[in-house]
Amino acid sequence: MKRFLVLLVLMFSQKLLMAAPIYVDHDWLAKNLKQDNLVIVDMTSDGVQYLRYHIPGAVRLSYQDIVMKRKDKVSVRLPNKQLDKVLGSLGITADKHVIIYDDMGGLNAGRLFWELERIGHANVSVLRGGLVKWVLEGHRVDNVPVNRLPKVHKAAKNGRNNEATLEDIKNNKSASLLDVRSMEEYLGHPRYPRSGHIPNAKWWPWEANVDFEHGFVPRSNEVLQGELTKLGITDKDKPLIVYCRSGHRASQSYLTLRSLGYSNVKLYDGSMSEYEKQRDLPLNKGK
Repeated sequence: MKRFLVLLVLMFSQKLLMAAPIYVDHDWLAKNLKQDNLVIVDMTSDGVQYLRYHIPGAVRLSYQDIVMKRKDKVSVRLPNKQLDKVLGSLGITADKHVIIYDDMGGLNAGRLFWELERIGHANVSVLRGGLVKWVLEGHRVDNVPVNRLPKVHKAAKNGRNNEATLEDIKNNKSASLLDVRSMEEYLGHPRYPRSGHIPNAKWWPWEANVDFEHGFVPRSNEVLQGELTKLGITDKDKPLIVYCRSGHRASQSYLTLRSLGYSNVKLYDGSMSEYEKQRDLPLNKGK
């Protein structure tokens, strides 16, 4: 009996060690395209691109499919039950290894990555360089739309605590804030009283995370960590909140930070679309 229990513990430990990496490269995916446990999700910039060519076997998911469409909603993520339906329609179940890619440096892929971590999906990865790097490396593409058999997807009961709310921002005493918008947005417009950035937020633009000239791949860990170190963001266990205008750009920064080993990162989904409407909350202009 003891030997059996030890074996179970070893098997469980091995499963944890074999957790999916945050990034997978194109060569690995090319060799594993036909694995039954993979679901490849295309989140390129538009549906026309998918119809022109996509990675073989990839199902199509647009960014708009995973955000709220109502204009009065400042926090735009879908309720879990609705997200479950979207994932199930793609044939995704809890046991699948989901590989996400786009053609935007992880801008769209990062959003789904954040969502899947939030609902506790065990194995999710993003393709390094996405479709751009895939094509540059000469890998095969397809133009036949893929429709997987719909399944029932259920969010795990214990997902990652990676979402920040307005109350978290208002009562924040320990988390570092990163504003990943453009410099113009961060500095604010002198004519607009409700512009600028959340007090104490540091500027770390999302596009600086991507090497657009060499296949839309993430910049090296050394470069990225060096920039964060200059901002004083070195403790990888310290609470960290990223935001932008609507949570879109910040999701790419969330992905980048997670890939660097930051374990306590949260995305403020409402971001400035929500914060700036709170007339009693301060905004800073300038650097």
